[in-house]
Amino acid sequence: MKLLLFDIDQTILNSGGAGEKALTQALRDRFGREETLENIEIAGKTDLWIAHRIFEAHGIEAHPENVRHFLDGYLDHLKTELGRNQGRLLPGFPQILDALARLPNVAVGLLTGNLRRGADLKLGHYGVLDRFTFGAFADDSHERNRLGPFARQRAAEAHGTDFQPEDIYIIGDTPHDIACAKAIQARAVGVATGRYSRAALEAAGADFVFDDLSDVEQVIRRLQLADP
Repeated sequence: MKLLLFDIDQTILNSGGAGEKALTQALRDRFGREETLENIEIAGKTDLWIAHRIFEAHGIEAHPENVRHFLDGYLDHLKTELGRNQGRLLPGFPQILDALARLPNVAVGLLTGNLRRGADLKLGHYGVLDRFTFGAFADDSHERNRLGPFARQRAAEAHGTDFQPEDIYIIGDTPHDIACAKAIQARAVGVATGRYSRAALEAAGADFVFDDLSDVEQVIRRLQLADP
């Protein structure tokens, strides 16, 4: 079997800035600080990593209670902001998920920097939550490169098979997704639907790069997911 692990933001969907707005509102409400996030790297990072960088920038102690307090506020605001912002599913969704579901040798999961609750809110808002039954999330580690083994183990439990690295595809829009794939010797699939260009993803070492996932048949063919 093949295992495909999808990133969420700028790979499956664009939330229209809902996540960033929820972060800034949580910081204001919980700690009385204003933040534009201009100097905080977000793309490809985990929610826990982002929280720690925001705290560093504002001199807030990153002890567990503060982090939990902040992230709870973020999730509260996220639900509201998803309804306020003009987000969308990105090209190829949900069509590619429909096509993959018809392939008996393919399993689909998530590998995302979102907290599990945040992932559920975003995917649920755009109607694709039920397509994913397992994955790895920021709850598992603040370092994205440590998420691969969690996703692999949960895939094994869900499908009763030990997926080999060469049969795992990690799909995302940033060099961090590429590095995450390399960390477990999986295949790295870059999608240039975020802030990083095709050239940047290729330079990061992606095994495959697509402008987007709208040509579902081409994606399946290039990744050799279907039987000849």
